Amino acid sequence: MKNLECTADEKTIAEAAARLRAAYKGTPIAPLRDVLAPTAGETAYAIQRFNTGYWLREGRRVVGHKIGLTAETVQRQLGVNQPDCGVLFDDMLVADGGELNGSVMIQPKAEAEVALVLARDLDQPKATLCNVLAATAYVLPAIEIVDSRIADWKITFADTVADNASSAYFVLGCEPRLPAGLDLRTCGMVLEADGRVASTGVGAACLEHPLNAAAWLARVKSQSGEPLRAGDIVLTGALGPMISIVQGTQMRATIGGLGTVSFKLAR
Repeated sequence: MKNLECTADEKTIAEAAARLRAAYKGTPIAPLRDVLAPTAGETAYAIQRFNTGYWLREGRRVVGHKIGLTAETVQRQLGVNQPDCGVLFDDMLVADGGELNGSVMIQPKAEAEVALVLARDLDQPKATLCNVLAATAYVLPAIEIVDSRIADWKITFADTVADNASSAYFVLGCEPRLPAGLDLRTCGMVLEADGRVASTGVGAACLEHPLNAAAWLARVKSQSGEPLRAGDIVLTGALGPMISIVQGTQMRATIGGLGTVSFKLAR
């Protein structure tokens, strides 16, 4: 993010941010082509930061970060070729086995991920997988429920970045695992919808290793002056294709070595 040029003025950024916030009421908007070139990363992150500040002033609390577009399958689905990141707020967390009101979603999709919880700050501009491993308190299976405020998911890289990396909600498993000894690269993933296999994948699909994805995030955040902190939740990215979900669907993800996590998108 640090090396990308922001070409939009503050008024343009604020107006684009307001359009995205308005879409949370249930009506998606057209892609932000009038504001964002498809690869205008820094302008898109400026819009994301503007809305993050707005929501913090409204009382929301940041609990971590998500990494998106780490699996080649998801990149192909969305027509992009690099990761992105967004902010996790406290009100985005859904209890394991709980229900999420489907009416708050516009066009939801789900994907299974490896989640980390950090034991210490990770402020290293050249962070590596080993640095992430040393800073991680424990690991959990997770389901991320993504959504887009852009109509029909017709997004570019810049659209999804501006839209807080197409984030919505997330579910964490309830049985923490220590990272030492876990094989997160070859662990298998099965994501089920109403008991039927809907998506499969493996840890290596996430930038060849979920901790590689976390190291990428650590580098980006450190270089931007907003490093990862102790206690942060990090969603490292999809292990396989994301799937569309509808109200009434029971979702369950199983990740080798980490166990299961589930939720229902209630009617």
